[in-house]
Amino acid sequence: MATDSAALERQQRPARRANRSAAPRIQSPAAPIAEGIGLDQPFFDDKNRAFWILQSAGWTGYFILRSLSGFANSMGWMFVIHTLLLTATGYSLTLLLATLFRRLIAMRALLTVALSLVAVVLAATAFSVIETWSFATFLKPDARPVGVEYLGAILLNFALLAAWAALYYGINYFLLLEEQIDQRERLESQASTAQLAMLRYQLNPHFLFNTLNSISTLVLLKQTERANAMLARLSSFLRYTLINEPTAKVTLAQEVETLKLYLEIEKMRFEDRLRPHFKIESETIGARLPSLLLQPLIENAIKYAVTASESGADIWLTAHREGDAVRIEVADNGDGENAGLTASPSTGVGLANIRDRLAQAYGAAHSFTTKKNERGGFSVIVEIPYESGDQDI
Repeated sequence: MATDSAALERQQRPARRANRSAAPRIQSPAAPIAEGIGLDQPFFDDKNRAFWILQSAGWTGYFILRSLSGFANSMGWMFVIHTLLLTATGYSLTLLLATLFRRLIAMRALLTVALSLVAVVLAATAFSVIETWSFATFLKPDARPVGVEYLGAILLNFALLAAWAALYYGINYFLLLEEQIDQRERLESQASTAQLAMLRYQLNPHFLFNTLNSISTLVLLKQTERANAMLARLSSFLRYTLINEPTAKVTLAQEVETLKLYLEIEKMRFEDRLRPHFKIESETIGARLPSLLLQPLIENAIKYAVTASESGADIWLTAHREGDAVRIEVADNGDGENAGLTASPSTGVGLANIRDRLAQAYGAAHSFTTKKNERGGFSVIVEIPYESGDQDI
């Protein structure tokens, strides 16, 4: 149901929002335990903590599996001591490798691979020597390994340490990639915000130039009362634009109120030649849109419809819901042939600015069309996704 401007004014008076308390969250009984050991946060938020957890869990698993294998093969309890020594060796060697890899990961890829491979081979050699000595000492005291016999376990140890190194680099490169993706998303968001701010800030000088030019004309004509009245209304309009963030979204009701401030200024110039009409459906007044999105459309209609005609023109602003979208139309009954489909030549802003702002704010999820309407004038139609005025911005 459409309302006229007076009805809209009544509907948009600030109403107190009901205090909405968030629904209580159901907490798991295991939550205090998880919080106590630090598992209530993303695992890799603290990379140092994540490393020690994975390192300890991995080598504990190695110890358990090798011990079970020894018992299954009737190796006796001494095999546990042998496995415990191997676990401590592997744990210590991988700590040394981790210290080295932290430096190598920042080097060129080929150098990182080559030096890491050398380090793993050396570590596997040391691991094999200790394993052979431990086996001869605790499990077969009569064995006397010599020379290359100490390298009997080097292949298995190399495979184990190479797998550990691959996992280490894999996790760290994954975290670096995630960090770069997050950084790129932040930069893209900052660039988009800066672009939106730039486009919004273009509007103020554009409008200010036209209004100050009119005030200057009134002063030259010695119509001081009208000039003072226009200055007062201009200050109210600019005060509103300064209060709102350039990238913020406002409700359609707030946008219409801003348009009324602007039209009061233009009324000082055109008087009865400017005849604005508002037909806003009640269910659209809470819809959000970028602030000052519609002002250039009204200004465009004034420039090409009202200014060009001695009798002036009517300008209609209509808005209604279409499913999950809001359809907003600014139309006039001026000469549609003279309606500017591009930005004003003098400033380079106007309809082109609106297209850019819509693209920045909504991407492909919007529509911007222009046409000659049934009244013989010009229409600009904007369709944007419906966003409730109850949502925070």
